[in-house]
Amino acid sequence: MKKLALILTLLASCSALAQGDAEAGKAKAATCAACHGADGNSIMAQYPKIAGQHAGYLEKQLKEFKLAMSTGGKQGRNDPVMGGMAMPLSEQDMADLAAYYSLLPISDNTSTEASVGIAQSLYRAGDPERGITACTACHGPRGNGTSLSGFPKISGQNAEYVKLQLEKFRSGQRTNDMNSMMQSVAAKLTDDEIAALSHYVGGLH
Repeated sequence: MKKLALILTLLASCSALAQGDAEAGKAKAATCAACHGADGNSIMAQYPKIAGQHAGYLEKQLKEFKLAMSTGGKQGRNDPVMGGMAMPLSEQDMADLAAYYSLLPISDNTSTEASVGIAQSLYRAGDPERGITACTACHGPRGNGTSLSGFPKISGQNAEYVKLQLEKFRSGQRTNDMNSMMQSVAAKLTDDEIAALSHYVGGLH
């Protein structure tokens, strides 16, 4: 019953998203380049690569940045920089930007050799004894996520950005994950495990 409710919620969320126009999004993306790069591949490690990310996920994040600003941080996803950027955007603007960036190719990345020993088993199988779900359950074996379910692509992502997000989920600073799934996983991860996973997922292909 819970699975059925989750599926219905996901479908409702997807149907609520506006239809994006990639060409219009390209024209609106000029200000995004300062942090995310001209091609959506940020070279500043603390900012995410958004090229190749699922459009629905990008659109949802923009809506939640705006929601956090309009509710004083009580709802949505808190980020002062992105909140300020998202505030003037209409729903159509968000859909257009998401459509544009979803079509761009993400740049190559690698898994560091040191990360594999710790991260590979966690990513593939989790840790049942500690109640840690395998990352593959949502993000897939190659880190591509799924557009319908709303799970993001993490393959190729900047390690520093991944690390920051896992730390925010662990501390409760970021709470816009579905059913608190990422908060639940991150709360059980050590600093070393977060660091290893952050460097490992970049090289999944």
